[in-house]
Amino acid sequence: MEFLQHEKPIQEYLKTIEHLKKQNQGSPLFLSEIKKLEQKLEKLKEQVYSELTPWQRVQICRHSSRPHTSDYIKGLCSSFHELCGDRSFSDDHAVIGGLATIGDLKCVIIGQEKGNDTESRIYRNFGMLNPEGFRKALRLMKLAEKFQLPVISLLDTAGANPILEAEERGQGWAIAMNLREMSALKTPIIVVIIGEGCSGGALGMGVGDVVAMLEHSYYSVISPEGCASILWKDSAKNVDAAQMLKLNSDDVFEIGIIDAIINEPLGGAHHQPQQAIDNVKTFIIEQARILKNVPLEILLEQRYHKFRKMGAYSERKS
Repeated sequence: MEFLQHEKPIQEYLKTIEHLKKQNQGSPLFLSEIKKLEQKLEKLKEQVYSELTPWQRVQICRHSSRPHTSDYIKGLCSSFHELCGDRSFSDDHAVIGGLATIGDLKCVIIGQEKGNDTESRIYRNFGMLNPEGFRKALRLMKLAEKFQLPVISLLDTAGANPILEAEERGQGWAIAMNLREMSALKTPIIVVIIGEGCSGGALGMGVGDVVAMLEHSYYSVISPEGCASILWKDSAKNVDAAQMLKLNSDDVFEIGIIDAIINEPLGGAHHQPQQAIDNVKTFIIEQARILKNVPLEILLEQRYHKFRKMGAYSERKS
């Protein structure tokens, strides 16, 4: 497994323990020393992971082994039938969606997919949606509305595709249309940010009755590097930008942008992917059960007020 910079002390302990295990010939001295090191390792892990900076948490969120939408669909769904295309231009491989069953919950699940290796990342365009991707997502949401199925939206993108061709095909319009239509969609919507929730690329699939984040995911109008480039003309100031943006789950929860934080395994979802997936599954099933009992008129009214009350301002008398 790839170790991040803040995990180097943990890596050294693991190497030492592994070396002693290989040298161990059943000697009580070896076994005693290994046990002591393992106890120290657990304490070290707790210390390291309890003192993470905002930037270190962003690095965890971007870890190459972190589970993506395709992993969640495999782990969450007992059945999944993928639906493709926007019926207007083409199929956007940065979005995966279709009819699914999670436990006893029948739903439409849609997620942004980055890919797991070089080939798949190129195929998925690194999770950066084109206009047809947003239209594809909206088409599936409308299908869910028609058949009275809840929508599960998984967010994991560094932003919408910024290339000229995407703008020419109506990138901004597609995002705006999704915001409008999701606000009034007549079926429950559960949004879970499983990785990067950046800019309009995330918001274009992020309007929901319940919005949750995995513990080490982030939600922001811009990436730390992008913010640093604009404010200081220096992307190397990403550490400072991450601190200032207040993009981590606890910060976003505190100001009311999200409704819940889903716990991750110690050190991040990439350490125990199935546990992270199980935590998300439990959350989705619980929330779907709650939302199912809310009358549609009240559901839509609550959704409207949820987003309407976000933000804060002050007035200064002249």
